Amino acid sequence: MVSSASSIQSADSLTLPSNVDSSNMNATSVDVTQQETPDVMAYDSNENFTGIPNSLDSTQVAGYDSSLNVNGVSEAGNGATASTTENGVADGIGTAALHQPLDNSGLSAEEERLWSIVMTNSVDFDAWTALIEETERMSEGNILKIRKVYDAFLAEFPLCYGYWKKYADHEARLSSMDKVAEVYERAIQGVTYSVDMWLHYCVFAISTYGDPDTIRRLFERALAYVGTDYLCFPLWDKYMEYEISQNDWPRIATIYTRVLEIPNQQLDRYFEGFKELVASRPLSELRTAEEVAANSEAASQENEGELPPNSAEQSSKAVSASLKDAEELEKYIAIREEIYRKAKDSDSKIIGFETAIRRPYFHVRPLNVAELENWHNYLDFIEGGDDFNKVVKLYERCLIACARYPEYWIRYVLCMETSGSMEVAENALARATQVFIKRQPEIHLFAARFKEQHGDVHGARAAYQLVHTGISPGLLEAIIKHANMEHRLGNLEDAYSLYEQAIAIEKGKEQSQALPLLFAQYSRFVFLVSGNVDKAREILVQGVESAQLSKPLLEAMIHLESIQSHPKQIEYLDSLVDKFTVPNADNPSVASIDEREELSSIFLEFLDLFGDVQSIKKADYRHAKVFLNHRSVADSKKRHADDYLVSDRTKLAKSLISTSAPSVMGAYPSTQNQWAAGYGVQPQAWPQASQTQPQQWNPGYAQQAAYGSYGTSYTHPQAPTSVPQSASYGTYPPTYPAQAYAQPAVAAALTPGQQPTAAAPAYYPSYY
Repeated sequence: MVSSASSIQSADSLTLPSNVDSSNMNATSVDVTQQETPDVMAYDSNENFTGIPNSLDSTQVAGYDSSLNVNGVSEAGNGATASTTENGVADGIGTAALHQPLDNSGLSAEEERLWSIVMTNSVDFDAWTALIEETERMSEGNILKIRKVYDAFLAEFPLCYGYWKKYADHEARLSSMDKVAEVYERAIQGVTYSVDMWLHYCVFAISTYGDPDTIRRLFERALAYVGTDYLCFPLWDKYMEYEISQNDWPRIATIYTRVLEIPNQQLDRYFEGFKELVASRPLSELRTAEEVAANSEAASQENEGELPPNSAEQSSKAVSASLKDAEELEKYIAIREEIYRKAKDSDSKIIGFETAIRRPYFHVRPLNVAELENWHNYLDFIEGGDDFNKVVKLYERCLIACARYPEYWIRYVLCMETSGSMEVAENALARATQVFIKRQPEIHLFAARFKEQHGDVHGARAAYQLVHTGISPGLLEAIIKHANMEHRLGNLEDAYSLYEQAIAIEKGKEQSQALPLLFAQYSRFVFLVSGNVDKAREILVQGVESAQLSKPLLEAMIHLESIQSHPKQIEYLDSLVDKFTVPNADNPSVASIDEREELSSIFLEFLDLFGDVQSIKKADYRHAKVFLNHRSVADSKKRHADDYLVSDRTKLAKSLISTSAPSVMGAYPSTQNQWAAGYGVQPQAWPQASQTQPQQWNPGYAQQAAYGSYGTSYTHPQAPTSVPQSASYGTYPPTYPAQAYAQPAVAAALTPGQQPTAAAPAYYPSYY
């Protein structure tokens, strides 16, 4: 029995089943309009692969030392090397800015307008496609202008296989075959794991080159990358079709043997085609030269030492030879049938995952939650096996459809790191940060921590600096993580400087919403790392004087006062709380009434422990005057909504239950039974704050208490956390505002009968 195709044949042939219409495999024009695939089971060679933002400005990689050139990954069973060097980075492609026209000469007014749009916003896919159409319409015969627009577009969207095909068609029409081949080479550098891209390149080679060996080498190169893809059958079919045209039956039989060991969508069709082939051709025509030589050697060894037969013996020998041929044919078929059955067994384990992949190609539109979860489940399953090559190939397939989602890149990097394949991990991280999701802060923050963990402090600083200056200036998450890294490295003054520089920048902005948060976090950082209460208080006072009063800043001041042993500045705090909670014409407040009410409640709790009777009375009166009416109105609205929803029977039952009148204290939210046992013995927690900054961090980020348990009993509806908060010094506090980046949204549309599902949390929420 033969366990793999590689032990039966040479790794360089394939053939078309007799039940396949070869006319369907001819080169077709590519439709580059955006369209969905209704069913993964139906292959459409004209299907569009749209792309994603990717290319990289030179300034964005200045500080990165990671290289895109790494060792490849061997493809099991074919002897070829599938180098990840080629995936996702097209040689010779720069940014859109590098490829824009040097001047506006020869441009129509519409072209100028569209160029202006894409130069301002290089990820505006619709503007790009409109620009390409306008350029093709106005400059049908000008290959230089066509090259300019395609080079610029594909610098931003190298995953758009359809536009690579159109680009090659323009070169074929207006230039030379060498230029066409150059475009195809760039295309497979940019979208290495696309079956369709390789298919079109092979079709071009068949129509252009006369040397069969040259064409076969290209097919083998393609199969090294995508030959095991579940939807790889169009490429195998084209290879078979070519060998049939060459009448090379041993190669055709060899290709059947190879494809029968690969779980793929058309596995049953290939087995039926193989059986038709052996039924229509004698075994002698199907064996390769190596197989014939091996069979002849075995036969000669059997006949060695025998005397020449007489006529009767010759007749008997002929019958025996005929029976032996039948046995060999049966064995030949049985070996391949066993290979097919093993592939079918593997297919039965993955077909559920494969059929759930509704969009295996690139698109600028977001994927739905079910498909994203399916990719995670599929990766979990394959990672549970022992085939490293399968793991790598599936990740590369996943990162075609999910290239715009940082969580899959992060998962890939961590998986490769765990397996000891650091070169593959670094290559994946470089592609993510420099090409596919280079504008998303999350991947750069992950890259910074990853580099720090592996001793590349310079690279880590460069990643943080890129976020500070280019990706998301003022992002609180980046400032905090960078400062913490400098503290770990023993550079405390540098850590302080990071906060001070960020504060200085935000001071220059009008109505900065990040400034109060920066002051609060800087104060917290100083207190935790140095224990300098006076400096921490001074920073908060500066914040009050420099920034608009906000709940996070005032909450930080209240809690800092509560945990230090110096005399409490109750009168000063009361004046700030009064200013914040009781806005007037001279002192307008942008805070919501819920925020103001919650801050007032927190201050009441503080006074209840540290204040005197008069200060408590004053604060109680202010709270009741400002918020009691609001609470009554809110309760009335809630009761009205409840009454509207409940049944008549429930309303009747409710009317029979006597209720007590609400007390004044009942108007205070979160004021009863809120103090944790042992308060005053254990360290206090930094308060939780809402975040109004536009950038947001991954909700999977673990938020933990910093000062202890003070205030952990407060209700904070504006910033719920899914991670239990631990009371320990030095960890991130619940005040750490949850920041969410402008990540790709999840498609909201559900298929008929599909139940809505909650968005899955980040795969590696605690990768730090």
